[in-house]
Amino acid sequence: MKTKKIVAVLLTCIVTIGLMAGCGASNTNQSASNTENTSTGNGKTLVVYYSASGNTKDVAEKIAKITEADLFEIEPVEPYTDDDLDWTDDDSRVSREHDDESLRDVELVSTTVDNWDSYDTVYIGYPKMEYSL
Repeated sequence: MKTKKIVAVLLTCIVTIGLMAGCGASNTNQSASNTENTSTGNGKTLVVYYSASGNTKDVAEKIAKITEADLFEIEPVEPYTDDDLDWTDDDSRVSREHDDESLRDVELVSTTVDNWDSYDTVYIGYPKMEYSL
C-alpha cells in the first residue's frame, strides 16, 4: 500500500509539472492576447477541482495563483472519509462506486458556478488513479 501511495504522489507531481509547464508556456503569449480578447470576454479564468485527500486542491490553488484564476471546489454532500477512500477494502465507498456505476452519481453541495458566462478559460482538476488487483 505504501508503494501505491508513493506512485500516486509521483503521478500527481508529474501531472502538476505538466500542467504548470503548459500554463507557463501559454502564459507568455497570453498576456498580449488578453487585451485583444476584450471583444469576446474579459479574459477571466476559473479552476474547478475536486480533491479527496488535498493533493488536487494544492495543485488547483497553485494553478489559480499562477493564472490569477478564481477557484470553485466540487464538494460532495457526504464527504469521503479515509475509510471510504481505501480502495484495498472491497467494501469501501470508492470500491463500491468503482464496481457499480449507478453509485457514482454523488450529490454535490453546489453544481452552479456564479457568473459562469464570464469565464473564457476553465481548468478542471480531479484525482484519477487507476489500479489493478
